[in-house]
Amino acid sequence: MGNPTPSPSAFATLRGMARQRELGETCDLCSEPIPDEHRHLLQLSTERVVCSCQPCSILFADREAKHYRLIPSGVRFVPDFEMSDEIWASFGVPVSMAFFQHSHPSGQVAAVYPSPAGATRSLLTFDAWEELEEANPVLRGMQPAVEALLVNRVGGARDHYLASIDECYRLVGLIRMGWRGLSGGTEVWRMITGFFGDLDKRAETVSARDA
Repeated sequence: MGNPTPSPSAFATLRGMARQRELGETCDLCSEPIPDEHRHLLQLSTERVVCSCQPCSILFADREAKHYRLIPSGVRFVPDFEMSDEIWASFGVPVSMAFFQHSHPSGQVAAVYPSPAGATRSLLTFDAWEELEEANPVLRGMQPAVEALLVNRVGGARDHYLASIDECYRLVGLIRMGWRGLSGGTEVWRMITGFFGDLDKRAETVSARDA
């Protein structure tokens, strides 16, 4: 597993979200006004999440698009996901939540975990991810770059989701903006609980055995 490094794309994503709140929602590609509920694209060269109007989202809906890729909507909860405490420990993630995505263009899987400073990224070995896929074939259907395995182990939880990458960075932004002091403070943990509660309400349940 590689050395953890701050993720510049995550900082760019968070800055973009803050700027959108200040200026009002517009499409990052064509500058047309967009509603609060809108789709997102991933800029593949920088792995930055950008806001999209409906026409632009249709333009980049092709999964083979070279510059931008449409981020899927929705989230799937995987109640029978298999990941032992030993495998989790082998990833070297120092906190109780992280998401795992195929980086573009290498395709190598990175563990990304939130912190008060933003997102930190660390590359996994091929063997580590292959072992996880063998136990959980549903991972083979995960869309590269735009979808991630989101893991929540806070307070003894063992919850696993296949979530769009914009949902994952929403969690990163929530923690970065809400963290106070060494422990984070009561308010940020309330928001984290609310985030996962909202995912549970919207999630479709699937099996880890689904190929």
